[in-house]
Order: sequence, then C-alpha cells, then structure tokens
Amino acid sequence: MMMQLPESPNQKNNLFNAMNRFIGAVNNMDQTVMVPSLLRDVPVDEDSEMSSLKSDVDEGDMYSYYQLLKSIRRDIEWGVRCAAADERRKESMMITRTNSSASTSSAASSEDDEEEDEDLEKQFQYHLTGLQGVLSKLTQQANCLTKRYKKEVGMGGWGQ
Repeated sequence: MMMQLPESPNQKNNLFNAMNRFIGAVNNMDQTVMVPSLLRDVPVDEDSEMSSLKSDVDEGDMYSYYQLLKSIRRDIEWGVRCAAADERRKESMMITRTNSSASTSSAASSEDDEEEDEDLEKQFQYHLTGLQGVLSKLTQQANCLTKRYKKEVGMGGWGQ
C-alpha cells in the first residue's frame, strides 16, 4: 500500500495530491472488491451518495462504475490509450496548420501575444480547477463503491 504524507493546507488543492487520493481510493476499492461480478446488476440508485455522482452516460450498475474507475486510474497512471492519443494528435496537427496559415496571413502584434498568453493562463486555471473537481468526485465514487460492496457482502465492520 502506498504511504501518504500529511498534506499542508497549501498542498490540499495540489493536482498531484488529488491524483494520489483518487489512485489510493481506487487501489483500496480494488483490494476490497474480491469478486467484482457481485456488483453486476446492483443498481446505483439505492445509494444516495453514488446516485448524486451519476452521469447521464453511465449504464447504472455498480459494476460499470467499478470498471470506469479502474479505467480512469489506468489512464492516469499510464497515459491515455494510444488510439485516443493518435486521434488527438491528428486533430491538433490540423488545428496547428489552420492556425499557422492564419497567422502567416496576418501580422501578429505584441498585444495579441500578451492577450493569448493571458488567455492560455486562464484556460489552464479553468481546466486545472475542473480536473481537480472531477478527481474529487471520482475519489468519492471509489470510496462509496467500496463501502457499498462491503455492505453487499456483509463486511460492514471490517477494515473501517
């Protein structure tokens, strides 16, 4: 099991700590859920904590959440799957070509560069905040799923 150091107030919102909390919660879930197939057809709706985190895309059973959380952990640890990365690379190349042809046709001023840098910083802050929020919700999901599995198999008092 991974040893976690106490977080200072400044580090609490650190992206690395948010990722570590999520990975730790999924690892705990993975170690607790000995028979994942028991989660099949167990509806999420019975658990108020899980249903509040449910998205429109989810299939709605605990097993699908279990698989989703493990998949996201794998993406964080190993990077996004090659096919998705290749697709994004192609899209970014097309965007770069479009932007480079547009930039050659118009002269860029230093004011535009400053605005673009400021815009990039705002975009980064926006996405970083969003990522930390999503990781927090996913960590909650993993913890709720672990508790729910313990309840389903009668492990209520173990390991708490």
